[in-house]
Amino acid sequence: MRRLAERTPPERERHVDLLRAIAITAVVVGHWLAVHVQATPARGVQTGNVLEIVPWTRPLTWLFQVMPVFFLVGGYANAVSLTAHRERGGDAAAWVLRRTDRLVRPTTVVLAVLAGSALAARALGADPALVGTAVWAAGIPLWFLVAYLAVVVLTPLTHALHRRYGLAVPIALTVLVGVGDAARLVLKMPVAADGNFLLAWLAVHQLGFSWQDGRLPARPAVGLPMAAAGLTALVALTVAGPYPTSMVGIAGQEIQNTSPPTLALLALALTQTGLALAFRAPAARWLRRPRPWTVIVAVNLVIMTLFLWHMTAAVLGALALHRTAVLAEPPGSPAWVLMRLPWLVVLTLILGVLVLVFGPVERRVGPRPAAGAVAGAIAGVLTVLGVGGVLAGLLGVALTGPGAHGWPATTLIAYFAGAGVLRLARWRSAS
Repeated sequence: MRRLAERTPPERERHVDLLRAIAITAVVVGHWLAVHVQATPARGVQTGNVLEIVPWTRPLTWLFQVMPVFFLVGGYANAVSLTAHRERGGDAAAWVLRRTDRLVRPTTVVLAVLAGSALAARALGADPALVGTAVWAAGIPLWFLVAYLAVVVLTPLTHALHRRYGLAVPIALTVLVGVGDAARLVLKMPVAADGNFLLAWLAVHQLGFSWQDGRLPARPAVGLPMAAAGLTALVALTVAGPYPTSMVGIAGQEIQNTSPPTLALLALALTQTGLALAFRAPAARWLRRPRPWTVIVAVNLVIMTLFLWHMTAAVLGALALHRTAVLAEPPGSPAWVLMRLPWLVVLTLILGVLVLVFGPVERRVGPRPAAGAVAGAIAGVLTVLGVGGVLAGLLGVALTGPGAHGWPATTLIAYFAGAGVLRLARWRSAS
């Protein structure tokens, strides 16, 4: 890791890697803290979401809901990669094949392992409802992957719009999110807001484009006013306005800030973007030191593995600890808060083992187009078909609730068929 860190090109924007590592770490810790598992003699094992049970924890989601940061730095990194690819004469299909490789490869392993484990557990006589709940919980990260993969696939189009219209694009997308919110809140048409699942994240991704090409300069004079404006809007929309305080969806609430994303979530995204821009210079100076930069390099090498497997670690931790003192206290009590520390320690150890086992999958480079490659007509068609299958499968997984006792076979078939077609397209384009 140290040697790899030392070989970092001087022009690399290290602040992007730092923000990516912070975002994923915050998501992992936030999800772990939100898990409620308790065994009682009278009711058996109870599971749930801490945010639903302990209302005072909901404002903490303003700190732990950092998915906007991931889309922001994703926009920056995708703009750098696509621009370099275009300059070498490559086409959009080849770029999509390269960029989706690191996303799809570890995801395929996760789905295969979880589906196989569920089948084995059922064959050994495990309760189907318990198996379904465990698989659903372990697959929670796939919600995010549906949106991010779609945003990556659309990058050649959205980056072209950015080059022509600049900041007008995220502003227009934000207006469309507001229209969807109005249809849901005023006209009582919730379906009209479903487009926000994509529009909101595209808006944040576009801000990353603007950061990368300098339309949003990374300095305090720009970032601090943005952060102040975003925070003011966030307080107004949640405290005085119609949106809930929690930046994570809570079952039973009529309006949720992530299902689909709302203007309130975009206000949080503006706040986080402003802070990222404002503190870029001191972060860059700090990351010139060998030790912190080596840590950031190590985290980014297995960033998808950490994200995809962290809820599996929570499921395994709950199975191991549900009858111990660690999970015996009622949520919200002082003793419960204290026991969150050993809970996090155990889950960190479990996730560390999972990263050791599955991390090499993410780091391995399979057949894929070289930088600047042209995919060709056949590979281009295969890319479209493969992406469609993968997205359809992931969407089916994400929409499957805990009561379904597992993922539908058609959903898994769609995903694995799409992943196989993408691998074939990479092989054709790389040969």
